[in-house]
Amino acid sequence: MTPALEQALTVKEVAVVLNVDEKTIYRLAQKGNLPGFKVAGAWRFQRSDLLQWISTRKLQTVALAKQKSTE
Repeated sequence: MTPALEQALTVKEVAVVLNVDEKTIYRLAQKGNLPGFKVAGAWRFQRSDLLQWISTRKLQTVALAKQKSTE
């Protein structure tokens, strides 16, 4: 049996989740910095991908802070 797909989020919904402007979401997605995909020319995002992206960004931020504190 195939697992059910989660509902994709729109740019507007992602902007609300991340508390940023929609233009920021477009820019990040177009540069490939935010995991997303296009459907009929419109960006869509999976919540699970965003949660993983946030976790990765947190780890990178902590690592950078630790590196700066040892310099």
